[in-house]
Amino acid sequence: MVKHYAVIPARYDSSRFPGKPLALLHGKPILRHVYERVKGSNLFDDVIIATDDLRISSMAQDIGATVVLTDSNLPSGTDRISVVAELLEEDSIILNVQGDEPQISNEALSQVLSAFAEPDTQMASLMTPISELDQLNDPNIVKVVCDAQGYAMYFSRSPIPYDRDQIGTCTYYRHIGVYGFRHAVLMEFVKLPQGQYEVIEKLEQLRALEHGIRIRMMMTDYQGIGIDTPADLERLAKVFVEEQ
Repeated sequence: MVKHYAVIPARYDSSRFPGKPLALLHGKPILRHVYERVKGSNLFDDVIIATDDLRISSMAQDIGATVVLTDSNLPSGTDRISVVAELLEEDSIILNVQGDEPQISNEALSQVLSAFAEPDTQMASLMTPISELDQLNDPNIVKVVCDAQGYAMYFSRSPIPYDRDQIGTCTYYRHIGVYGFRHAVLMEFVKLPQGQYEVIEKLEQLRALEHGIRIRMMMTDYQGIGIDTPADLERLAKVFVEEQ
């Protein structure tokens, strides 16, 4: 039986929002909201927090979470997840769930996992239609275009595709940054050098495409607000409803 794991990378020293995982949303740390949602989905054999910070580790242990301490010099959350993966079964499926997505839904997590019912799926992620013009032109909202089989062709901070003739019939898709990996693909991915488009766009997933790793994109209705700044937290606090 293939096991499924969710790993939540969490670092304290965010440049735009230091201490973000422990910032309070309705009296509870953001990271705890994420953990409890993922754990409560009952989709995973374990939910693991990967962090380089003892304050985050202490909070995670207080709520009964499995914690793995990682090197603070690791360049990305995916690298932190790979440290955890070294402790897991080699045929497992591993989801990277961002620690700043406290609205993450059971449905969204299930949709990523469902992609691995196909034996050829190497990586999987989520996309959702963009309905607001300000999102289309916001470089913090990553856009994706797919091929006819539903695999990502490119991700960009710019609006893609470009509607040259202003036909107005194009549907644009926003990328939702929840990633699923087969264990072997994850371990391969973190050994790859950065690609030129990854460096230009500052989008790690482009490394996979540049090196021939296909990403299966699953459609979702999930429209969660990721928290990148204190202003995002204030905005989310006005609409956030905690699952009971």
